[in-house]
Amino acid sequence: MNEADDAILEYLQELETDSGHRIALPPTAVWYNIVEELELLDRSQNTVSRRMNILSEAGLLEKTDAKRGYYRVTDLGIAYLESELGSEDLERE
Repeated sequence: MNEADDAILEYLQELETDSGHRIALPPTAVWYNIVEELELLDRSQNTVSRRMNILSEAGLLEKTDAKRGYYRVTDLGIAYLESELGSEDLERE
């Protein structure tokens, strides 16, 4: 887990609607918003895309559309952000 992972997860968590629906976005849209618009991170588009794939493999993101590559945060991802589990817990899964 690194700075990019936290920024990606936090951004996607903030997109949850009032009704509890979690918004799914492709890596390009996430990169544009956290790097270009919000200036939360200084990483390449490829890095954000790669990290989102890794977060998906760890169960922190869910790939909702395999062909287009849309991702949304999972319950596990939110538990990580809320410090209910640490990165050492993820390495065992």
